[in-house]
Amino acid sequence: MEGSVIVTGGASGIGLAVVETLLGEGWRVVALDLAADSIAKAREHLAAHGERVRFETVDITEESAVAAAVARTAADFGPLKGVVNSAGIARDIPAFDTSVELFRKVLDINLVGSFVVAREAAKAMRETGGGSIVNIASVSGLRGNLGRSAYGASKGGVVTLTKILAVEFAPLGIRVNAVAPGPIETPLVRELLTAETRAAWLKTLPLRRTGTPQEVCGAISFLLDEQASSYVTGETIAVDGGFSAGGLINV
Repeated sequence: MEGSVIVTGGASGIGLAVVETLLGEGWRVVALDLAADSIAKAREHLAAHGERVRFETVDITEESAVAAAVARTAADFGPLKGVVNSAGIARDIPAFDTSVELFRKVLDINLVGSFVVAREAAKAMRETGGGSIVNIASVSGLRGNLGRSAYGASKGGVVTLTKILAVEFAPLGIRVNAVAPGPIETPLVRELLTAETRAAWLKTLPLRRTGTPQEVCGAISFLLDEQASSYVTGETIAVDGGFSAGGLINV
């Protein structure tokens, strides 16, 4: 692949799976994350890819830090052609128990962070012929559910932000889309799902199973591919085992 890709939250979960997938497709990848332990493990895991992958400690809510990371990526790895906004946090807390401070924190990382990265990346992309930005939303941003007022609001914002940026950036040759995963087997999801909530999820999934990070990567790879998805922008693809289509089904 010509050019480079930035993946936020790239040291674990879906983000790490994306980094590994893109390396396998020939991309040069810069992964941004804040978790030192996860970065160390990811570097070791992907050591065989050598200088085609780099991990950086960057707070995606800090505009200057993101702008500097974008500049380094373009200078060291070639023109920035793709971004995957995978960094995020999730909290499963009833609205009455959700503090304003927590609500703001979730929005700051999930929504504001995605905006900052997309905007700074687009500044670089418009100088080199465009590219593709893929935001990671969630099925929690597509419909109502329990205990996710902050998380769902942040991901619903990501869905709408995706549409707005797609319209604004289209004249620059930049496509913006989103992927909305359902229950995917990541460390974060395993931490949130109790045996009871896991059983409840399985009852609502037409495919009757949780997904894997690699299954999310397929949709992301498609949206980054300038040939396969050249006429796709402003869309949110649900990778959710049919949850958003079927909802609660008879069991």
